[in-house]
Amino acid sequence: MIPTIRQAFNQTFSPERYRAFLEKINQDYPGLPDFRVAETPVFVPLALKDRLLEACESIVDTLTAEHFKDWTENAIPAHQRVPNENDHTSFLAIDFAVCKDTNGELIPQLIELQGFPSLYGFQSYLAQQFRDFYPIPDNVTHLFNVDSDETYRQHLRRLIVGLEQPENVILLEIFPEKQKTRIDFKITGDILGIETVCLTKIHKEGRELYYEKDGRRYRIHRIYNRLIFDELENMPDLETDFKLTDDVDVQWVGHPNWFFRISKYTMPLLNSPYIPASYYLNALDTYPDDLENYVLKPLFSFAGSGVKLNIQKEDLDAIADKQNYLLQRKVSYEPVIQSPDGLVKCEIRMLYVWHDKDPRPTLLTNLARLSRGEMIGVNFNKNRDWVGGTVCFFEK
Repeated sequence: MIPTIRQAFNQTFSPERYRAFLEKINQDYPGLPDFRVAETPVFVPLALKDRLLEACESIVDTLTAEHFKDWTENAIPAHQRVPNENDHTSFLAIDFAVCKDTNGELIPQLIELQGFPSLYGFQSYLAQQFRDFYPIPDNVTHLFNVDSDETYRQHLRRLIVGLEQPENVILLEIFPEKQKTRIDFKITGDILGIETVCLTKIHKEGRELYYEKDGRRYRIHRIYNRLIFDELENMPDLETDFKLTDDVDVQWVGHPNWFFRISKYTMPLLNSPYIPASYYLNALDTYPDDLENYVLKPLFSFAGSGVKLNIQKEDLDAIADKQNYLLQRKVSYEPVIQSPDGLVKCEIRMLYVWHDKDPRPTLLTNLARLSRGEMIGVNFNKNRDWVGGTVCFFEK
């Protein structure tokens, strides 16, 4: 999107260099990359960057409103409510499609947001790999509000480890060795010195939690939560000593309740030129006349699960639990990334941390995804190139 940088990058790109780039990632983290890393970063011009920041600030204004918790009480399913919720989320990720307005200018359009962590470790590493293999100029950066990746890592350390010893802090997942994002768990462990622990390996004694490593037993004081209830719902026979909903003596970094509060459920509460119209399905007395311009999304699923792009009135009438669905106006992704054989669509995720007692979250970095398909997800981009996960470099 910055023509001079794009042209220089594409001139130096070759399949051989891309293979070497991927091989270096695999050398550093053998067998761990389990999702497609795109051939290119995204180069974001200043005008689009400013609009992204404006859109984000309007969303944060809603999240920091005095009554936000009251507005989102019904977002948390009763059987999944976790005790000891803190005052605000620890993490914030805001996803935007890159589109064009009626004047032909690039604008962001909100796709989704989540009060849940993303690939905070991997993105820092990936940006450095692109700089090592390609001519990325110094007048663009993948960071916000910090002067270096080391300062960025200090933010993560302060938020996730806090004042505890790293051995008393864990990254929590379910069967982490099977997760596609496991490379991020490993990089996070390398940065912070914390262990990734499966839910099935945690022992509970009263209100205290423990894990074992190399024959030693460690008390858990803080949990960096990467586990999503959706996955547990698909494992009804799973038996564990510790249930997420137990009242235990730990500090959650990324309390599970915020996954629900800041989610698709939040979208009808937002109002901005960068936010498409969204409605709780059960709140509509009549449906929009142009349903072909809307998408149906389950409120409590992730990774695009259950999304319906083409809907009719009969489809909506047939839904018994309308309170669990969102009707959102479609956005039109503008193909803006010049590949060797055409233009590619782009989605940008802005990544924040929110330290305890800070009045607002702090934007630190980003993630991007490229697509040639109808949707951004992996299933819509199989057997294609210049698609997948990547990072943006923003014009300073």
